[in-house]
Amino acid sequence: MSKYPGFTIDSSWILSRRGSKNQVDPFRPYAFFVEKEHTSGGNIEEVAAVFLTNRECPFSCLMCDLWKNTTDNPVPPGAIPTQIEYALSQLPPARHIKLYNSGSFFDPLAIPPEDYEKIATLLEPFETVIVESHPAFINHKTLSFSKLIKGALQVAIGLETIHPEVLPRLNKKMTLADFEQSVSFLSSHGIGTRAFILLRPPFMTEEEGICWANKSMDYAFRTGVDTCIVIPVRSGNGAMEYLEKQNYFEPPDIQSLEKVLEYGIHLKKGIVLADLWDIDSFSSCKKCLQPRKERLNRMNLLQTVMPPVRCSCTD
Repeated sequence: MSKYPGFTIDSSWILSRRGSKNQVDPFRPYAFFVEKEHTSGGNIEEVAAVFLTNRECPFSCLMCDLWKNTTDNPVPPGAIPTQIEYALSQLPPARHIKLYNSGSFFDPLAIPPEDYEKIATLLEPFETVIVESHPAFINHKTLSFSKLIKGALQVAIGLETIHPEVLPRLNKKMTLADFEQSVSFLSSHGIGTRAFILLRPPFMTEEEGICWANKSMDYAFRTGVDTCIVIPVRSGNGAMEYLEKQNYFEPPDIQSLEKVLEYGIHLKKGIVLADLWDIDSFSSCKKCLQPRKERLNRMNLLQTVMPPVRCSCTD
């Protein structure tokens, strides 16, 4: 595995390697479902997840593929409440809701502030409202929205990794100081936080991927984060395929995700969740894939380390 490339990775380089976007409707969310999750109250409860369609995030992160389901321009006022209303009309009841918008909820060009009141009205039934944001957009608008909703607000922030050489190469345009300042600001106003942590981003070996995911989790909890979500890094956005061909990136193994989840649960510093989206692609053994998926899911829900899966692929 090579270490770092000699060329500059910036927004222009990343954008030049993209394919085409998917066709989306600015008045419909591009995905929505209800899932079970271990909540801050210590219970396993239903959580609605609504993936809002809106403009592309202004930060072109190296590993991100969320731009595929975005519009080229800001959606008109009223479109986001219409999307939420539509999703809720199709979903079964839930006590908590995630509103993810492929960028930052508090970016005024993504979610128009004039829509906040209508959105808050739609969210009245929910005890917890979870949104995502880059630190650059966490400010007084966050507080304004928090005051409008009846439930408790949680903001998910992409920490990604604390590796001092890898984080700048992700083109996230965020420092650890930015992350800490945002978590401190939110905590001081009674707003909870989540951190997205990458498992094996580019320029790491499998062992380094595990090590730095664990270190990043330690750091996140030290800053006051309530929940860490571990995301195994995959290709699929153009830039990552290029890096993979050049031996700068290789997707992690499902067993590495198990190890990091085990580590996080053992910490007992907060909730730790493994992102299981597209999890099949991280396993090369068909015999133990299903048992490992079930184990990861049970650990997510119970926040308890389950007995390991035995398989000839690890003998």
